[in-house]
Amino acid sequence: MRLGINLGYWGSRADNHVGLAQEADRLGYHSVWTAEAYGSDAVTTLTWVAAQTQRINVGTAIMQMPARTPAATAMTAATLDLLTGGRFMLGLGLSGPQVVEGWHGVPYGNPLVRTREYIQIVRTILERAEPLEHHGEHYDIPVRGGSGLGKPLKLIIHPLRANLPIYLAAIGPKNIALAAEIADGWLPAFFSPYRMDVFRPSLEAGFARAGGGKNLQNFDLAVGARIAVGDDLDACRRQVKPGIALYIGGMGARGRNFYNDLARRYGYEDAAIRIQDLYLAGRRDEAIAAVPDALVDEVALCGPRERIAERLGAYRDAGVTTLICGAGNVETIRMMAELAL
Repeated sequence: MRLGINLGYWGSRADNHVGLAQEADRLGYHSVWTAEAYGSDAVTTLTWVAAQTQRINVGTAIMQMPARTPAATAMTAATLDLLTGGRFMLGLGLSGPQVVEGWHGVPYGNPLVRTREYIQIVRTILERAEPLEHHGEHYDIPVRGGSGLGKPLKLIIHPLRANLPIYLAAIGPKNIALAAEIADGWLPAFFSPYRMDVFRPSLEAGFARAGGGKNLQNFDLAVGARIAVGDDLDACRRQVKPGIALYIGGMGARGRNFYNDLARRYGYEDAAIRIQDLYLAGRRDEAIAAVPDALVDEVALCGPRERIAERLGAYRDAGVTTLICGAGNVETIRMMAELAL
């Protein structure tokens, strides 16, 4: 099982992020990842990190598809892969209706169709086998009904890798199946290694549609886990609970919250309802307190070093190939390297 580190969003501690990435690079971590929501973007920050590291792979977890045309994403991927000497990994995700429509001003539409078209266009551009022409439900290239001057084009530069790895973020059953079918890896949020029965049917359905012997042995199951180390287990859990409460309670509308749905599929239906009710009522402290300890332990690694070492086995048993650590300090990065590498 390889290790990665997720730097998350970028704030005022940019030097700290670079230092964490450099230490992970020195220790032999496989990858470092950046994220975006509606603040710092994933690409600029990742480029900054890539320029100050040597061997570690660099990935976006995730670039929001509605924020960029497929062609812009393909250009960025080809450029970063060339600049890093083949270290770039393209992690994509659709985000949710709140961000897609409220921030990017794009209709949410049919996410499955949009995602399939998007990745197909990106791969076509990177392969450079022919000029780009795509006429689908969401993307019309060259656009019809415009000036009439548009024509199919081919990427000017030659990508270092036409088949650079593409990862897809997904937590819904149909989106997970799509990731297994068309992507090289899966980036799930709040992954529980104890719930592979929740995910396996979707993964296997996607592999079957892909054909060619695709399975978990040749697909990167790249999951994130927040790491909170300390002798006080409850204090460690309290570090993790605010993030869980935010997503289950407030990241989406009532009846349209993918993270809330996931908690329910894990068996925490009553807790998911209560967390959302409290969060949407503005009672955030109570919502955080309502996050079950058991749920925290399913999706994060908390407590003393010995406890974390013991619970790492569940990730290996689940078939996780890349464990992306949410760790905010060098000591935790070093500890995870000692335990897992």
